[in-house]
Amino acid sequence: MVNSGPRMSAEERRESVIRAAVVEFARTGYHGTSTEAIARRVGVSQPYLFRLFPGKQALFRAAAERCFDRTAETFEAAAAGMSGAEALEAMGEAYSLLIRDRDVLMLQMQLYTAAASAEDPELADFIRRRWTGLWDIVRGRTGASDEELTGFFGHGMLINTLLALGIPVEDRCWNGFDGACKVAAAEVYAQQR
Repeated sequence: MVNSGPRMSAEERRESVIRAAVVEFARTGYHGTSTEAIARRVGVSQPYLFRLFPGKQALFRAAAERCFDRTAETFEAAAAGMSGAEALEAMGEAYSLLIRDRDVLMLQMQLYTAAASAEDPELADFIRRRWTGLWDIVRGRTGASDEELTGFFGHGMLINTLLALGIPVEDRCWNGFDGACKVAAAEVYAQQR
């Protein structure tokens, strides 16, 4: 399948492939996603896709890089000029906006599954390093204690899980969250419909 639109540079095409890979991997995971599906989404042939990326693992890694980079950039931008609890709260609020993009949310969950499977130790190590890098960004920007970091990331992971599972905001599982968090979750669910 050849794209009949305006001609793109290799870098523009590469960017299109990464965006398509994020969507496809988010929806069907590493094992459930074919390079054919990614090529079809972009409108290129598989041979062309493999000129840009040497294989499926390279595509998955590029999608993972994009996801981790977006999260890190979100945290950094939210906390610019702040420190301590103010920065931590700003990061949490910005993260709730980021995961309104269901593909970002679901790709995160797929990344954790890929790392846990241990089928590819190098990929698993890469995912773990990037995740702990997020931990370091939050600690460095906020000066949060180990307990505060555990609470921040634990809170975020629970939100990820509830959203990924589609647990309604009215369910008892959301009772411990504040009103702003529930409003954000309700908006995520509304966008999914």
